Amino acid sequence: MDSQSLNNSFVSGFSPAVATWYGSPNGAGSGGACGFANDVANPPYNGLISAGNQNIFKHGQGCGNCYQVKCNENPACSGFPIVVTVTDECPGTCNNEAFHFDLSGKAFGYLAKLGQADKLRNAGRINIQYQRVPCKYNTGITFKIDTGSNANYLAFSIEFVGGDGDIGSVELLPSKSKGPLYMQKSWGCTWKVGIPFGTKGPYSVKLTTIESRSTIIATNAILGNWSPGKYYHSAANFS
Repeated sequence: MDSQSLNNSFVSGFSPAVATWYGSPNGAGSGGACGFANDVANPPYNGLISAGNQNIFKHGQGCGNCYQVKCNENPACSGFPIVVTVTDECPGTCNNEAFHFDLSGKAFGYLAKLGQADKLRNAGRINIQYQRVPCKYNTGITFKIDTGSNANYLAFSIEFVGGDGDIGSVELLPSKSKGPLYMQKSWGCTWKVGIPFGTKGPYSVKLTTIESRSTIIATNAILGNWSPGKYYHSAANFS
Protein backbone atom coordinates (compact mmCIF):
# COMPACT_ATOMS: atom_id res chain seq x y z
CA MET A 1 0.00 0.00 0.00
CA ASP A 2 1.45 3.38 -0.99
CA SER A 3 1.48 6.39 1.33
CA GLN A 4 -1.47 8.05 -0.43
CA SER A 5 -3.63 4.93 -0.06
CA LEU A 6 -2.54 4.70 3.55
CA ASN A 7 -3.58 8.29 4.16
CA ASN A 8 -6.96 7.71 2.52
CA SER A 9 -7.60 4.55 4.56
CA PHE A 10 -6.99 6.41 7.80
CA VAL A 11 -8.62 9.79 7.28
CA SER A 12 -12.27 8.81 6.86
CA GLY A 13 -13.90 11.55 8.92
CA PHE A 14 -14.31 12.32 12.60
CA SER A 15 -16.28 10.07 14.97
CA PRO A 16 -17.52 10.75 18.53
CA ALA A 17 -15.54 9.78 21.64
CA VAL A 18 -15.03 10.81 25.26
CA ALA A 19 -11.90 12.46 26.67
CA THR A 20 -10.57 12.86 30.18
CA TRP A 21 -7.09 13.79 31.39
CA TYR A 22 -4.64 12.56 34.00
CA GLY A 23 -1.48 13.60 35.80
CA SER A 24 -0.48 17.21 36.40
CA PRO A 25 -2.32 19.98 34.49
CA ASN A 26 0.60 20.62 32.15
CA GLY A 27 2.12 17.16 32.46
CA ALA A 28 3.31 14.91 29.64
CA GLY A 29 1.43 11.80 30.74
CA SER A 30 2.91 8.31 30.68
CA GLY A 31 4.37 5.78 28.30
CA GLY A 32 3.60 3.01 30.78
CA ALA A 33 1.77 0.13 29.11
CA CYS A 34 3.51 0.75 25.76
CA GLY A 35 7.03 0.86 27.20
CA PHE A 36 7.82 4.44 26.20
CA ALA A 37 8.42 5.47 29.83
CA ASN A 38 9.43 9.10 30.24
CA ASP A 39 10.25 9.52 26.54
CA VAL A 40 6.72 10.89 26.09
CA ALA A 41 7.81 14.22 27.56
CA ASN A 42 10.51 14.72 24.91
CA PRO A 43 10.46 15.36 21.15
CA PRO A 44 8.86 14.22 18.99
CA TYR A 45 6.01 13.29 21.35
CA ASN A 46 6.34 16.50 23.38
CA GLY A 47 3.70 15.36 25.84
CA LEU A 48 0.95 15.25 23.21
CA ILE A 49 -0.05 11.69 24.05
CA SER A 50 -3.02 9.68 25.21
CA ALA A 51 -3.93 6.51 26.99
CA GLY A 52 -6.75 4.63 25.32
CA ASN A 53 -9.43 2.17 26.30
CA GLN A 54 -9.35 -1.32 24.81
CA ASN A 55 -10.81 -0.30 21.43
CA ILE A 56 -7.87 2.11 21.09
CA PHE A 57 -5.10 0.30 23.00
CA LYS A 58 -6.01 -3.06 21.38
CA HIS A 59 -4.05 -5.20 23.87
CA GLY A 60 -0.92 -3.24 22.95
CA GLN A 61 -1.34 -3.34 19.17
CA GLY A 62 -2.58 0.25 19.28
CA CYS A 63 0.66 1.51 20.83
CA GLY A 64 2.13 4.19 18.59
CA ASN A 65 -1.07 4.89 16.62
CA CYS A 66 -1.78 8.57 15.96
CA TYR A 67 -5.14 10.31 16.15
CA GLN A 68 -6.47 13.75 15.48
CA VAL A 69 -8.76 14.84 18.31
CA LYS A 70 -10.81 18.01 18.72
CA CYS A 71 -13.67 19.33 20.81
CA ASN A 72 -16.54 21.71 20.05
CA GLU A 73 -19.25 21.30 22.69
CA ASN A 74 -17.60 22.99 25.68
CA PRO A 75 -17.38 26.81 25.39
CA ALA A 76 -13.65 26.59 26.13
CA CYS A 77 -13.02 24.28 23.15
CA SER A 78 -11.07 25.73 20.25
CA GLY A 79 -12.54 23.34 17.68
CA PHE A 80 -9.08 22.88 16.14
CA PRO A 81 -7.66 19.33 15.98
CA ILE A 82 -4.40 18.26 17.56
CA VAL A 83 -2.50 15.00 16.93
CA VAL A 84 -1.80 12.65 19.83
CA THR A 85 0.06 9.34 19.99
CA VAL A 86 -1.27 6.36 21.94
CA THR A 87 1.32 5.50 24.59
CA ASP A 88 -0.62 3.86 27.43
CA GLU A 89 -3.79 1.98 28.38
CA CYS A 90 -6.81 3.41 30.18
CA PRO A 91 -8.43 0.34 31.80
CA GLY A 92 -11.56 -0.15 33.90
CA THR A 93 -14.29 2.46 33.56
CA CYS A 94 -12.70 3.89 30.41
CA ASN A 95 -14.29 0.89 28.70
CA ASN A 96 -17.79 2.09 29.59
CA GLU A 97 -17.62 4.08 26.34
CA ALA A 98 -16.83 2.72 22.91
CA PHE A 99 -13.86 5.07 22.50
CA HIS A 100 -12.28 6.86 25.45
CA PHE A 101 -9.08 8.93 25.24
CA ASP A 102 -7.38 9.69 28.57
CA LEU A 103 -5.13 12.54 27.49
CA SER A 104 -2.10 14.00 29.19
CA GLY A 105 -2.87 17.25 30.99
CA LYS A 106 -0.86 19.09 28.36
CA ALA A 107 -2.72 17.52 25.42
CA PHE A 108 -6.11 18.16 27.02
CA GLY A 109 -5.21 21.82 27.47
CA TYR A 110 -4.19 22.06 23.82
CA LEU A 111 -7.83 21.43 22.86
CA ALA A 112 -8.81 24.75 24.43
CA LYS A 113 -9.03 28.28 23.16
CA LEU A 114 -6.06 30.48 23.98
CA GLY A 115 -6.01 31.23 27.71
CA GLN A 116 -8.79 28.76 28.56
CA ALA A 117 -6.84 25.53 29.08
CA ASP A 118 -7.48 25.48 32.84
CA LYS A 119 -11.18 26.13 32.30
CA LEU A 120 -11.40 23.19 29.92
CA ARG A 121 -9.40 20.93 32.26
CA ASN A 122 -11.79 21.87 35.07
CA ALA A 123 -14.58 20.24 33.05
CA GLY A 124 -12.71 16.96 33.60
CA ARG A 125 -14.65 14.97 31.04
CA ILE A 126 -15.71 16.20 27.61
CA ASN A 127 -17.13 14.90 24.36
CA ILE A 128 -14.63 14.99 21.50
CA GLN A 129 -14.27 13.90 17.90
CA TYR A 130 -11.41 11.74 16.69
CA GLN A 131 -9.97 10.17 13.56
CA ARG A 132 -6.97 7.95 12.90
CA VAL A 133 -4.18 9.67 10.96
CA PRO A 134 -0.70 8.64 9.78
CA CYS A 135 2.09 9.42 12.22
CA LYS A 136 4.62 11.97 10.99
CA TYR A 137 7.90 12.39 12.85
CA ASN A 138 10.91 14.37 11.74
CA THR A 139 13.22 11.63 12.97
CA GLY A 140 14.08 8.01 12.34
CA ILE A 141 12.81 4.93 14.15
CA THR A 142 14.47 4.48 17.53
CA PHE A 143 15.29 1.25 19.39
CA LYS A 144 15.62 1.35 23.18
CA ILE A 145 17.45 -1.71 24.51
CA ASP A 146 15.74 -3.32 27.49
CA THR A 147 17.84 -3.33 30.65
CA GLY A 148 17.44 -7.11 30.98
CA SER A 149 19.16 -7.79 27.65
CA ASN A 150 22.41 -9.77 27.52
CA ALA A 151 24.56 -11.75 25.09
CA ASN A 152 21.93 -14.50 24.88
CA TYR A 153 18.75 -12.42 24.94
CA LEU A 154 17.89 -9.15 23.26
CA ALA A 155 14.77 -7.07 23.81
CA PHE A 156 14.00 -3.52 22.78
CA SER A 157 11.11 -1.11 22.49
CA ILE A 158 10.46 0.57 19.14
CA GLU A 159 9.55 4.25 19.05
CA PHE A 160 8.80 7.08 16.59
CA VAL A 161 7.32 4.77 13.93
CA GLY A 162 5.90 6.84 11.07
CA GLY A 163 2.89 5.96 8.92
CA ASP A 164 0.78 3.30 10.65
CA GLY A 165 2.62 3.95 13.91
CA ASP A 166 2.27 0.33 14.99
CA ILE A 167 4.36 -2.80 14.43
CA GLY A 168 3.00 -6.21 13.45
CA SER A 169 6.23 -8.19 13.14
CA VAL A 170 9.95 -7.70 13.71
CA GLU A 171 12.93 -9.60 12.30
CA LEU A 172 16.44 -9.15 13.66
CA LEU A 173 19.05 -9.46 10.91
CA PRO A 174 22.55 -10.23 12.22
CA SER A 175 25.31 -8.98 9.93
CA LYS A 176 26.94 -12.42 9.56
CA SER A 177 23.98 -14.78 9.80
CA LYS A 178 22.33 -16.88 7.12
CA GLY A 179 18.82 -15.94 8.16
CA PRO A 180 16.70 -13.64 10.30
CA LEU A 181 15.83 -14.06 13.96
CA TYR A 182 12.06 -13.72 14.32
CA MET A 183 11.24 -11.63 17.37
CA GLN A 184 8.21 -12.07 19.63
CA LYS A 185 6.21 -9.27 21.17
CA SER A 186 6.98 -9.13 24.88
CA TRP A 187 4.56 -6.35 25.84
CA GLY A 188 3.50 -2.95 24.53
CA CYS A 189 6.08 -1.92 21.93
CA THR A 190 8.81 -4.18 23.33
CA TRP A 191 10.00 -7.15 21.26
CA LYS A 192 12.34 -9.97 22.33
CA VAL A 193 14.42 -12.79 20.87
CA GLY A 194 16.97 -15.36 22.00
CA ILE A 195 20.44 -14.81 20.51
CA PRO A 196 22.10 -18.04 19.27
CA PHE A 197 25.62 -18.69 20.54
CA GLY A 198 28.22 -16.87 18.49
CA THR A 199 25.78 -14.49 16.81
CA LYS A 200 27.10 -10.96 16.73
CA GLY A 201 25.96 -7.53 15.62
CA PRO A 202 25.65 -5.05 14.18
CA TYR A 203 21.99 -5.86 13.68
CA SER A 204 19.62 -4.58 11.04
CA VAL A 205 15.92 -4.66 11.93
CA LYS A 206 13.09 -5.45 9.50
CA LEU A 207 9.75 -4.01 10.59
CA THR A 208 6.29 -4.78 9.19
CA THR A 209 3.30 -2.65 10.18
CA ILE A 210 -0.17 -3.95 11.05
CA GLU A 211 -2.52 -1.71 9.06
CA SER A 212 -0.88 -1.55 5.65
CA ARG A 213 1.66 -4.42 5.98
CA SER A 214 4.36 -1.96 4.92
CA THR A 215 7.95 -3.08 5.51
CA ILE A 216 11.19 -1.27 6.10
CA ILE A 217 14.72 -2.29 7.06
CA ALA A 218 16.67 -0.19 9.54
CA THR A 219 20.16 -1.11 8.35
CA ASN A 220 22.78 -1.72 11.05
CA ALA A 221 20.55 0.13 13.49
CA ILE A 222 21.85 -1.69 16.57
CA LEU A 223 25.60 -1.61 16.98
CA GLY A 224 27.70 -4.69 17.59
CA ASN A 225 28.72 -3.39 21.02
CA TRP A 226 25.18 -2.43 22.06
CA SER A 227 24.49 -1.83 25.75
CA PRO A 228 21.34 -2.38 27.86
CA GLY A 229 19.40 0.81 28.49
CA LYS A 230 20.88 2.62 25.48
CA TYR A 231 19.04 4.17 22.53
CA TYR A 232 19.96 3.39 18.93
CA HIS A 233 18.64 5.66 16.22
CA SER A 234 17.97 4.72 12.61
CA ALA A 235 17.71 7.08 9.68
CA ALA A 236 14.93 4.86 8.31
CA ASN A 237 11.24 5.51 8.80
CA PHE A 238 7.88 5.02 7.09
CA SER A 239 6.61 8.04 5.16
